[in-house]
Amino acid sequence: MKPSPFAYAKAKSLDHAIELLSHPEARLLAGGQSLMATLNMRLSAPKLLIDLNGIGGLSGIVVRNRTVEIGAMTPHIGHAAIRNRGTLGGSIAFADPAAELPACLLALDGEVEIAGQTSKRAVKADDFFKGLFETALGPHDVLTAIRLPAATTQTRVGFAEFARRHGDYAMVGLAAAAKADGQALSDVRLAYFGVGNTPVRAKGAEAALAGGGIDEAVKALASDLDPAADVQATAATKMHLASVLLRRVTQQLMEARP
Repeated sequence: MKPSPFAYAKAKSLDHAIELLSHPEARLLAGGQSLMATLNMRLSAPKLLIDLNGIGGLSGIVVRNRTVEIGAMTPHIGHAAIRNRGTLGGSIAFADPAAELPACLLALDGEVEIAGQTSKRAVKADDFFKGLFETALGPHDVLTAIRLPAATTQTRVGFAEFARRHGDYAMVGLAAAAKADGQALSDVRLAYFGVGNTPVRAKGAEAALAGGGIDEAVKALASDLDPAADVQATAATKMHLASVLLRRVTQQLMEARP
């Protein structure tokens, strides 16, 4: 299929992009890895497409005040077909509940910087994802940066997912972070993806893991998660995979080093 007709504008600056967003039914274009597909399938039909690629200062990685700041237009790690075009900010702003990067942001207790018509604001990952493809971004907002706490000697991270084919969307995935003192874990954050309308914190399992019990953490998933069946798997299968991932990722947390 071909997209519906739309106008195109290349933003000259961040302020210009925000100004252009005042046009009815305008959409932002970053890397376009998700947007191009939805345009061609006519799941998205904007009247104006605003290209952010001409704006300077929205890419790059810096570390300051124990915080890693990544520009929203920075290309992200991925498969060969997307790694040079797909942007970190674009993936997070699109908020696909089966995507990896939103869950990673949530697990790492990150935040996003948002520029609006009058000011900039920071929104924590816990407050950013609102619903299916819905975020805290307003109609005249641009996501400009992602901030993550810098790793310390106590930082532990883990990640695993199940997919039917290499490179496909995961049936279920889990991103995790914690602090470790010997074999004890604290500040555990477990962010599942592919199990809800947003990335999902498994808070009961987090508390159980901090108490030292993997079996108790697996049992807690019954209250933490309520996945719906989809074309990938039944709800029961997703719950089973979630428990398997929790055991695998917990082992990573116990062994990993920053």
